[in-house]
Amino acid sequence: MIEFQIKTSRNPMREAEHQADPDAANFGEVFTDSMITLRWDEKRGWHDGRLEEYQDIALPPAALVFHYGQEIFEGMKAYRQRDGSIALFRPECNAARFNASARRLAMPELPVETFVRAVELLVKQDRRWVPGGDDNSLYLRPFMIATQPTLEFTLPARSYLFCVIASPAPAYFSTETGPSALSVWLSEEYTRAAPGGTGAAKAGGNYAGAFLGQREAMDQGCDQVVWLDAAEHTWVEEMSGMNLCFVRQSRDGGAPTLMTPALTGTLLPGVTRDSLLTLARRLGLGCEEGRISAEQWREQCEAGLITEVFACGTAAVIVPVGRARGVSGGWTIGDGRPGPVTMRLRAELLGIQHGRIPDESRWLHHVC
Repeated sequence: MIEFQIKTSRNPMREAEHQADPDAANFGEVFTDSMITLRWDEKRGWHDGRLEEYQDIALPPAALVFHYGQEIFEGMKAYRQRDGSIALFRPECNAARFNASARRLAMPELPVETFVRAVELLVKQDRRWVPGGDDNSLYLRPFMIATQPTLEFTLPARSYLFCVIASPAPAYFSTETGPSALSVWLSEEYTRAAPGGTGAAKAGGNYAGAFLGQREAMDQGCDQVVWLDAAEHTWVEEMSGMNLCFVRQSRDGGAPTLMTPALTGTLLPGVTRDSLLTLARRLGLGCEEGRISAEQWREQCEAGLITEVFACGTAAVIVPVGRARGVSGGWTIGDGRPGPVTMRLRAELLGIQHGRIPDESRWLHHVC
């Protein structure tokens, strides 16, 4: 087990400033007192683990991350429980996905127990920053960057820095009455990922490449962009940072089916997505991982077969989609408002994460 040196302390003034108005800052703009750092190189492997004060990172201008984008990250949360304790949600899944991203970008894998231990240490140290409230949480951002100073581009770096930082997070895409339904733009000009690429990895370049599509969506009066497949620009894949789910009604009056695009290697395998498939089955819904074209989406909404659509991910949890638009026009999903299946799944997931509903799958990892 890799040991971490403790080189940090509390800053009550910063804590008090944030706790006075936890919703004052935008998502991801306020950070806790501490951070985790851990280094890797070819000779020593993983070494020099530290829990230290949150601070700037000094890197040479020639660090490989700046030039060739060798960088990966994760998104996860710590939740305040009913009794005041704090728990992580399925951290081993984030560790496994982090290592899958590392393999794809030719970076060193981090032992799962070390990944989880690093996150635990940071949460314990900055536990007072974990907000209470139904939709609030402490957002955690583990990441790894290539630090070797070189402009050589034929081989991966020979040294890396792993970090974990934390940011108190209010509800995302929500109003006082609950989550607001998004409008989405189907991008037919730009592509997020192609077969054989890095779409299934949580790598920074994937998100940088999505900015232009997101800007196009906003220029069209929509909140978010929906990506179609790279080959045909026909099949719905995911949104920027979120997986998509469709609620399809049964033709014979049976239970609805939750359908989500299958993991083809171009989509991110969301931990929230996986959790919702389990919860949907438990609630008696049918579940399907398949594919749906933009035209099928529209036709099935107009026929009353698809009555709800929502996006899901760590930051947003579950957010309804009320309207979709593309170059050939737009359509409304159901009545354009959050639907009952969407809200039931959302309440179920948040209830488990905050300890209000029994954790039958043992997803919670209690920290302190």
